[in-house]
Amino acid sequence: MSIEIGSKAPDFTLHDGDRKLRSLKEFHGKKTVLAFFPGAFTGVCTKEMCTFRDSLSKMNDLNSNVLAVCVDAPAAIKGFATVNNLQFPILSDYTRSTIKQYDIVHEGFAGLQGYAAACRSVFVLDKDGVVRYKWVSKDPTVEPNYDEITKALSSIN
Repeated sequence: MSIEIGSKAPDFTLHDGDRKLRSLKEFHGKKTVLAFFPGAFTGVCTKEMCTFRDSLSKMNDLNSNVLAVCVDAPAAIKGFATVNNLQFPILSDYTRSTIKQYDIVHEGFAGLQGYAAACRSVFVLDKDGVVRYKWVSKDPTVEPNYDEITKALSSIN
């Protein structure tokens, strides 16, 4: 089932890089940029996550969190976060349950039959977890429009 603007974002509980369970609902109370990316240590994903890292002060000024999710193992996302000095949570959807729930599964990722990753996607949630902006790309080489994300955050009370 596709997640649409105006709907409540489904909650999920996933492991972070330290294998601690984290849930989406713990981020309620502030606006949240929920970014799904295909894989750690890949060029476009690194650029995207570093762009979010570099805009964290702007995100904080807009009373918002950044939360990222990919299908890589907790150890991989921890290494990725450390190498890139990412100061926001990255969660591991290694079972692919959340990307299925959000209907953003990229089957056959990188031409690998049977391998599923997340479509590069961004959901902007209000403080109650309602989707106010949605962007999903089937092309993993395309980055989101960061200005649109900032505008979406700015438009939410």
